[in-house]
Amino acid sequence: MANVSNPELAAAYQDVLTDATETNWCLFGYEGASNIVLQGKGTGGLAELVGNFAADQCQYAYLRVLSGDEESKRAKFVFISWCGESVGALKRAKMSVHKASVKQVIKNYGVEVHATTHDELDESALLTKIKKSSGADYSGNPGSQ
Repeated sequence: MANVSNPELAAAYQDVLTDATETNWCLFGYEGASNIVLQGKGTGGLAELVGNFAADQCQYAYLRVLSGDEESKRAKFVFISWCGESVGALKRAKMSVHKASVKQVIKNYGVEVHATTHDELDESALLTKIKKSSGADYSGNPGSQ
């Protein structure tokens, strides 16, 4: 298990979750072998977040996106686990156990994504996953005017 007791983690999660701030992502990483710490947060969406993923690190992110159609726009949340291509086998193996610990902090999300390269975090593909997970879609229904 990983140590997720740092209060900055829960505060950053709540900052992304709430409508009261512009913060739309936060990023957790490691300090030592199993101590999870806040590495950053921001307001620039997926594009800004992706720039913070490192090829030599395992990281976890929480992202807020606006999704919907003409009838309804809602905030949707994504949990991203990142394991960079330069991460060793032992750290990769521990990540699945540590992810369960991180999920004790990040609880509210509709889509979960795992990525190892920046290319895997394509915004249009992510929005498609979110839309599919959201249920009703009135954008193509001619009767919804």
